[in-house]
Amino acid sequence: MKNISIALIAFLIGYSAFSQQKGKVLMEIEGTLVYASEFKRVYKKNLELVQEEDQKSVDGYLNLFIDYKLKVAEANAQGLQNRPAFKRDLLKYEKQLSQKYLEEDQVTSELVKEAYDRGKEQLKVSHILIRIGMDVLPKDSLEAYNKMEMIRQKALNGEDFNELALEYSEEPGIEKTKGSLNYFSVFDMVYPFETEAYKTSKGAVSNIVRSQYGYHIIKVEDRREIAPKIEVSHIMIANRKDNTTVNPKQRIEEIKAMLDQGQSFESLAKQFSDDKNSGVNGGKLNPFTKGELRSPMFEAAAYSLEKKGEVSGPVESEFGWHLIRLDSILSIPSFEEQKNFLERKIREGNRSSIVNEAVNQQIKDTYGFTMGDGNLSDLNTAVSDDVLKRTWKFNPDSLSTDKLLFRIGDKEHNYSDFLEYVSTMQRRVRNYNSKENLLKDFYEFYMDESVKTYFREQLEKENPDYAALINEYREGLLIFDVMEQNVWNKAKEDTLGQKAYYESHKDSYRWKDRVEASIFTAPSKSILEEVIRLLKTGMKPSEIKETINNDNKVNVILTEGVFEKGDKELPETYILKEGVSSIFAQNDTFVLVSSTKHMPPSQKSFEEVRGRVMGDYQVQVEKDWVQSLQEKYSVKVHSKVLKKVKKDLGS
Repeated sequence: MKNISIALIAFLIGYSAFSQQKGKVLMEIEGTLVYASEFKRVYKKNLELVQEEDQKSVDGYLNLFIDYKLKVAEANAQGLQNRPAFKRDLLKYEKQLSQKYLEEDQVTSELVKEAYDRGKEQLKVSHILIRIGMDVLPKDSLEAYNKMEMIRQKALNGEDFNELALEYSEEPGIEKTKGSLNYFSVFDMVYPFETEAYKTSKGAVSNIVRSQYGYHIIKVEDRREIAPKIEVSHIMIANRKDNTTVNPKQRIEEIKAMLDQGQSFESLAKQFSDDKNSGVNGGKLNPFTKGELRSPMFEAAAYSLEKKGEVSGPVESEFGWHLIRLDSILSIPSFEEQKNFLERKIREGNRSSIVNEAVNQQIKDTYGFTMGDGNLSDLNTAVSDDVLKRTWKFNPDSLSTDKLLFRIGDKEHNYSDFLEYVSTMQRRVRNYNSKENLLKDFYEFYMDESVKTYFREQLEKENPDYAALINEYREGLLIFDVMEQNVWNKAKEDTLGQKAYYESHKDSYRWKDRVEASIFTAPSKSILEEVIRLLKTGMKPSEIKETINNDNKVNVILTEGVFEKGDKELPETYILKEGVSSIFAQNDTFVLVSSTKHMPPSQKSFEEVRGRVMGDYQVQVEKDWVQSLQEKYSVKVHSKVLKKVKKDLGS
């Protein structure tokens, strides 16, 4: 716990003069002050992202920065900062960002180490569930517990666990599963269930454990070491309904034949794979383990490979046909390598409640926390049973006195504050059977949120780095919303504007040279010389393919269609024209083009280029909109401060 206290004290000491950190005012936009420190930070951070050279100077970037701030001003003027969705997104980010200032403590470290150790194993279990809510009366909870204890004794006495599950368990779908959950590992189950399962030996039945779903008993059927990650490369031919010229299964078989004949896996991936992200890298994928990909079929085939360099036969997945090569089997990551990932999972999962209690106590100790003289029993009369139906409305006149519930730092929270919270939040929670339990839970939620909110508010006042990041995200959300409403949606929905833009920019929307052609790809030049000879005899391309690919050996791959100058299928130096081309060397293979029709440059219709026109029109709409903002808002730049900024930035 010591680390949290040290961190909080450091913020209080190190950033108590936050207002002094902002420095000089660089500009004013409609009276809103923009500080030089913000401009310098943003300039240094984003300079490498600027594409236009004339915008990389301080003066050039200042124009971009002003336009950015004008969009923020317009978003606020339109009231977008008051939208519930905006507030939810901003609060979510504030919670995420502030976490790292709170959870550097022993509790998290212990949970991280525990998760790492558990993550080395997968457990196969069956379980029995007696469902019961967290807000039930004690007598109902005891009744459910006693029922589970009776079932557990039957299991301990040797009765078949899965038959007991079928008879007693209240898990949905029990008729099909008989309680079996198959293999899982750390973070796959709720924490209490996971903990009890890992404490239980193989073949044994656990103690009774309570989760938010009810009471469980668990039988551990098996424990096994988790599979290491593997690295593979693949070639994929996609199942594409819009491509009638290529049979995916036939094409992958042709590529496999070329691979068996000595062609490079990497070259074939670059030439033919429809997975463009991996194709440019010779088909290489990022490391993965079982359960991480969206394709169980692909995973199963990949894990069936045993030796480095081994290549699968054609494998069908949910996405198409593949050839898969095993590149390496990785070792299990060390604790240090996994630490950051595990910390993030703990913050996001139900283990966070353990840390949350410790964190809240530290905040209270740091800023001061006192209970008031108000209590929940007083509020039972102020809240009607309508709250159980989620229809209760708070009437301030129903309070005879507005007592203090608690104080955190200099912020007081009274009856009225809490009841406003209940009135708002009642619609977002599950059903309760008891008003007393509802108010008790809501009070815990309210206190937790109030304590955390106070900490975030103080953090933004005291820590300039945190404040800068929050403001950057806040303005980013506003920019997105204001652009969506004033630019993106307008450009998308304004069909007449799109057509008018197309008519005035027709020269930008033209076909390049195109050919209707058959493209032959082969591993050697001599094969394509034979293709040329057969073409001269009048043989059709498909017949040539069948003739040359004899004895189940793939010597040539044929691709037919209409191709535009610059298409990847065409050799870079190929001159588009009718007839048979010369032979080109490309990606460790040889390519021949036989064109039956040459189509010179021509005008594209609006329908053919509608998507591109919409994008170009959007750019024009934004340009006009920004011009209107420049005319609407007054901007005053302080020249002396700007001069100092240029000096500081070496410009």
